[in-house]
Amino acid sequence: MSTPTPPGLDLDRLRAHLGTGPLTATLISGGKSNLTYRLTDGNHRWVLRRPPLGHVLATAHDMVREHTVIAALATTPVPVPRVHLLCEDTEVVGAPFYLMDEVPGTVYRTADDAAGLGAERARALSFRLIDVLADLHAVEPAAAGLAEFGRPDGYMERQVSRWHRQFEASRSRDIPGMEELQQRLSKGVPAPQRATVVHGDYRLDNTIAADDDSIAAVLDWEMATLGDPLADVGLMKVYWDIAGNMPGNPVAGAVSPALGFPAMDELVERYSATTGLDLTPLPWYTAFAQYKLAVIAEGIHYRFSQGKTVGDGFAHLGAMVPPLVALALDTMNGKAGD
Repeated sequence: MSTPTPPGLDLDRLRAHLGTGPLTATLISGGKSNLTYRLTDGNHRWVLRRPPLGHVLATAHDMVREHTVIAALATTPVPVPRVHLLCEDTEVVGAPFYLMDEVPGTVYRTADDAAGLGAERARALSFRLIDVLADLHAVEPAAAGLAEFGRPDGYMERQVSRWHRQFEASRSRDIPGMEELQQRLSKGVPAPQRATVVHGDYRLDNTIAADDDSIAAVLDWEMATLGDPLADVGLMKVYWDIAGNMPGNPVAGAVSPALGFPAMDELVERYSATTGLDLTPLPWYTAFAQYKLAVIAEGIHYRFSQGKTVGDGFAHLGAMVPPLVALALDTMNGKAGD
């Protein structure tokens, strides 16, 4: 008798591969690309990650990269789940996957999630979050076995070119200020101060908070590589400030001054003091992150307008694009406030 299974898994084959008792699995919401499942045999609890359905060839390598960076960081101060295995045999669940421990704690995705923290706990959690980012950027890639994990030279130049191409691939309307923003970003790429492991999507809701408000684990390493650490800081700032800059946005809402979270400027000061990095060029990295988010939102808007996007929360993303572009230009002009 076969075991009921969520899309993207074959629990009978997986059970045979792992050598466990009967398995049950549920798809965890939150991930926007690779699929994440909670898995148990009644005695152990794991989390399984695999590529999205229908995109195995294009994203199979992601599983190797995610597993590589999480396993490498296990011996560093950066909190990550313990990984158990990487399986590249597509016969087991239909795609490569890896298995890691389920980490107990809370993911703060929405304002409702964070409402019970109170100002004191929200501040403590915020400073621990930025301290973990500083810990990540202090990891020496070669010492962690990650010397070949990416190509840090020219990282930001490639990022600007990549997202420019991404926008051109989904261009369907005129966005005021977009060409000016693209030109200014291309011409003003700062010289990197350090080459580090870059998470690529570092924000509060990509972590698990423990009961004592420490960071129990950093999740979602699919964008990780070697590059410029200030890219992580700039993107974190955009997500940190977006509730104030764009009220009602469907992207991020847990962090808000009304809930007691400190201004990002305080966290940036802490990060700079800890890492010794000069944060003077941060406006460029912040503007780039706002541009990147605008391109992502425009791509989703383009697919939604063609009826190719299924699910909730996509209809309003297109409206975010022009304000994000304007905000990025203001950031580069030194006019954007917190």
